[in-house]
Amino acid sequence: MTEQRVHLARSAMNAYRSLEAFSKEVGKVCQEGGVDDRMRELVQLRCSQINGCAYCMRVHVQRAERAGVTMDELGQLSAWRESGVFSDRERAALELAEAHTLIHREGVSDEVYDRVGSVLTEAEYVAISWVAIAINAFNRLTIAGRYPVPPLET
Repeated sequence: MTEQRVHLARSAMNAYRSLEAFSKEVGKVCQEGGVDDRMRELVQLRCSQINGCAYCMRVHVQRAERAGVTMDELGQLSAWRESGVFSDRERAALELAEAHTLIHREGVSDEVYDRVGSVLTEAEYVAISWVAIAINAFNRLTIAGRYPVPPLET
């Protein structure tokens, strides 16, 4: 197994900076759409769990804690459907995030679209969709490059 890989971000800094700028723009879409940091971090974490991106999970666990997500909630995130700790809006956001992450299976089905749309506003739907699209791009970048998990921030 090849340990050292081309570092995609360093090898094409302009492309990476564009991805970072895109992520910042998604943050603005969230603010304008009424999606708080807590819900944004839950979505980013769930997508990263599904994709198996340990790098992004490390980053977003710490950000989620700063956004008020408890250790109990973090522990239940992968079982959010069975858990009672998430709000209806958060559950809708997580369902939409999973649909985007697993889009190759059936796209965003009419059932998911209707169910999520009955809970989230159009602005929230748009923002959560863009959050999922952005974090899935970062997941692919770090997984393909086998980026080492960053140390815990202190």
